[in-house]
Amino acid sequence: MRAVVYDHYGPPDVLRIENIPKPSPSAGQVLVRVAATSVNLSDWENLRGTPLYARIGGLRSPARRILGSDIAGRVDAVGPDVTRFRPGDEVYGDNLMLKGGFAEYAIAPASALARKPPELTFAEASTIPQAGVIAWQGIDGVTAGQRVLINGAGGGSGAFAIQLAKRLGAEVTGVDNANKLEFMRSVGADRVIDYRSEDFTRCGPYDLVLDMVAHRSVFAYRRALAPGGRYRCVGGSVRTLLRVLTVGSVVGRLTHRRLGVLAVKEGPAYFEPVAELCVAGELDIHIDRTFTLDEVPRALARVGEGHALGKVVVSVH
Repeated sequence: MRAVVYDHYGPPDVLRIENIPKPSPSAGQVLVRVAATSVNLSDWENLRGTPLYARIGGLRSPARRILGSDIAGRVDAVGPDVTRFRPGDEVYGDNLMLKGGFAEYAIAPASALARKPPELTFAEASTIPQAGVIAWQGIDGVTAGQRVLINGAGGGSGAFAIQLAKRLGAEVTGVDNANKLEFMRSVGADRVIDYRSEDFTRCGPYDLVLDMVAHRSVFAYRRALAPGGRYRCVGGSVRTLLRVLTVGSVVGRLTHRRLGVLAVKEGPAYFEPVAELCVAGELDIHIDRTFTLDEVPRALARVGEGHALGKVVVSVH
């Protein structure tokens, strides 16, 4: 089968197409004939090997040669003890542990997959499992009238998060680069900020700050929060994440605010509710561009360099 592989961390040009043997599923696993795989910021981080947590399992070289976790396709074969699926079933899921989505076939645990809603295309379904769950859990607890700021709102998770917060009746501010301001407005943001020209931590206060790219000081984040407000970060530098977990926790308690890292829960139980909203027309899926398997380096660069408006998808079959 054709697959996009890499053997050491680096820029997109370390990736190459290679013909490798088609894998076989073991107990509890499913072999998926991949139709589409969406690109996540985690793919870019695992390609580059930075932040440091991207090297978990492979400090000097990648633990997995094939990137791509958000997959959608048809079941090709099932391993022993798998009873939920059979060949031909249309499935989707976040294969974060094994990855392998940038290939014609991928092995995934049966527990990571769900049946694809027939109303969604493979490309649309592939955008949901990781980005949708981050948005769903990041916005959890928001109530009507609250002020919500989303940093990194022009990407995949951000586009979902804006819509979810608006659906709950919040006033939403989206932060990203200047090229994404109009996109964030079109998705539903009440106010947009170009982080290069305006400091969002001085524009509050906010009841919730959901941060996809944490790089600021704990004290700047505290300043952005209203009394009783919450700050949740999903990604960012290791130094910032550690400071949020330690200093941020203390500073938050002392000032009646809550600062922490969002521990994202994975699996069908968490992404299927988001898919149901998409099927019902209550949540729109925004696909920025679709690339071929040969164009995976370009697809990763578009996300990693901050150009994507919503989700980028790789069409495999």
